[in-house]
Amino acid sequence: MTELDDIDHRILRALSDDGRISNLDLAARVGLSPSACLRRVQALERSGVIRGYRAVIDPAASGGGFLAYVLVGLSRHTRAEQRAFEAAIATAPQVRECHNVTGTFEYLLRIEVSDLAAYKHFHTEILGALPQVTTITSYIVMGSPKDERA
Repeated sequence: MTELDDIDHRILRALSDDGRISNLDLAARVGLSPSACLRRVQALERSGVIRGYRAVIDPAASGGGFLAYVLVGLSRHTRAEQRAFEAAIATAPQVRECHNVTGTFEYLLRIEVSDLAAYKHFHTEILGALPQVTTITSYIVMGSPKDERA
């Protein structure tokens, strides 16, 4: 595990806020010379602390304005059932996140689709058709006053 200091944390916060910030602006923001800043960013990338950069897409502007969080329970609690479920979910473009969680359910999914009809199709024809799935509990997002995912 990489040991991070205060400057590394400032770099990571700045890049989380704006992954397209120029090295010159980033260096000024964190109080380093541009060359020292670039070396630190490259070291964070090499060590895997920075795994990549991506665009933050507005779901409504790109045809995916319906968001739901779904809790999924499996019929059997075996590693084989988990692997089969995870393999099936990996091929579903509606699933933007899949987390194996503790508690009453095995998985928490974040689903992005265009509308309620598209969600119903996903719920019934894709998720509900998986033989491993025994329970599905849906939470429809009505608004997101804070969302720092990128």
